[in-house]
Amino acid sequence: MRQRTASYFRDLQDRICSELESVDGTGRFREDQWQREGGGGGRSRVLADGGVFEKAGVNFSEVEGQMSEEFARQVPGEGRDFYATGISLVLHPRNPMVPTVHANFRFLSKGERQWFGGGADLTPYYPFREDVIHFHRVWKQACTKHAPFIDYQRLKRWCDEYFFLPHRSECRGVGGIFFDYLEGDMDQAFAFVRDAGDSFVQAYVPILLRRSGLAYTEKERAFQEFRRGRYVEFNLLYDRGTLFGLKTGGRVESILMSLPPVVRWHYDYRPEPGSREAELYEFLRPRDWAEESP
Repeated sequence: MRQRTASYFRDLQDRICSELESVDGTGRFREDQWQREGGGGGRSRVLADGGVFEKAGVNFSEVEGQMSEEFARQVPGEGRDFYATGISLVLHPRNPMVPTVHANFRFLSKGERQWFGGGADLTPYYPFREDVIHFHRVWKQACTKHAPFIDYQRLKRWCDEYFFLPHRSECRGVGGIFFDYLEGDMDQAFAFVRDAGDSFVQAYVPILLRRSGLAYTEKERAFQEFRRGRYVEFNLLYDRGTLFGLKTGGRVESILMSLPPVVRWHYDYRPEPGSREAELYEFLRPRDWAEESP
């Protein structure tokens, strides 16, 4: 399973990067191969200041070794020895009409336990209803192919609950799917993870192509940078992948590649009632988007 998953995640990284370079038009990914002290390594790819993407990161890693005693107590499985491989990506377009997107898919083992985790979620700034519905329908389709082993509604709710900022009492974005500790029939679980990983381009690139050419103002760009602050807060305070990487001695530059290049915080910001900025907060309320009409 280790060989099969690592091979798939490497190939998925190649395919996604090729597609994103084609869509961006001018940008190219820089690749850094790295080794982890204690075992394993990875290859980090970042595209910066491209034609569409202000910053896009697509990382592959395959690491192993020993967890600290404190962290090992927080993770299922006996002992401290672990193995983890996966792909993680975050795309920050420059145009505020295009949403930020995140996805990751991973395989982990510790002692006799092994499981999959991952998901994908969308973070718009100026949302378009048909885009949100499209994103959710693609993930529902990927999940439904593996029912009843995979329950789409459970993964959808899990995503809404996970990408939530308790200190702000708001969701980070409009959701998608999220899952962790997916065990049982590992071949069946891996088949689902492959279908989910292969669905990423279909879920996001059509949205990117529809919105990347839209005009925007400096006011809209400023609002995008303000809302990016929520992204930073979540990733540094709550994100499991960030915490896992830091607590297992991962490469810091790769772990924090998810952070946007330009962010701003305003004191006590309140959107003007009836504005498009205020409309975003209506979209942040979870709903069954896959069942709605565009």
